[in-house]
Amino acid sequence: MKEAIGFLLISLSQLYLAQSNYIIKDGSKRFDAHITVQSCDGDDCFGKGIVKLIDKKTKKLFQTLESDDLTLYLDKDQKPTVNVIQLYNEQSPLIFDDFNFDGSEDIAIRNGNQSGYGGPSYDVYVFNSTKKQFVPSSELTSLAYENLGMFQTDHERKRLITFAKSGCCWHITTEYAVIPKKGLQKVYEMEEDATGAGEFVKVTTRNLINNKWVNKVKKYKIDDYYKN
Repeated sequence: MKEAIGFLLISLSQLYLAQSNYIIKDGSKRFDAHITVQSCDGDDCFGKGIVKLIDKKTKKLFQTLESDDLTLYLDKDQKPTVNVIQLYNEQSPLIFDDFNFDGSEDIAIRNGNQSGYGGPSYDVYVFNSTKKQFVPSSELTSLAYENLGMFQTDHERKRLITFAKSGCCWHITTEYAVIPKKGLQKVYEMEEDATGAGEFVKVTTRNLINNKWVNKVKKYKIDDYYKN
């Protein structure tokens, strides 16, 4: 019995020592983020994660959020990046932004690699002004799981933009509007299809105009279309 207890204490001690802690001060206007992640191997960290949001003004704990797999990469200064969203490249463990365009800062927390082609996936939380807390958004979380990593936010046009693909030669860009008290509405698609035989890519755009979809199809020479 004593040996079992001793083994358990050693295992718990090793787990505790393996944890890594980081503080992100420049990601949010309102909060410092204290991150604890289960383990790191070189520049890569992963596993159970805890994010404590500390109010910049009061210096008090505002809210604690968790991730089953807080995957992150350490930069040259051995710190996690923040608010970086690069297609097929670096995507930060924390993204602070106003995702629903209501004037309040929201947060997305990396949770493993469960999006398209094993890309980054995120749990997305929006700020609820009534509860004074961040609450999970199933719609926004779905966008960050079902496409190629975290979506992009276009504040000027108030659109959320996702990217998806199938193989090398079929890609689709989709834009969503956020309808207050209703949720997301798809308003635009651009499909690039180079799967057919030949030297052309077919580009189909679909715009939602006055609640009706308007489609346009054009063909381009592959070498011209992808030259940049």
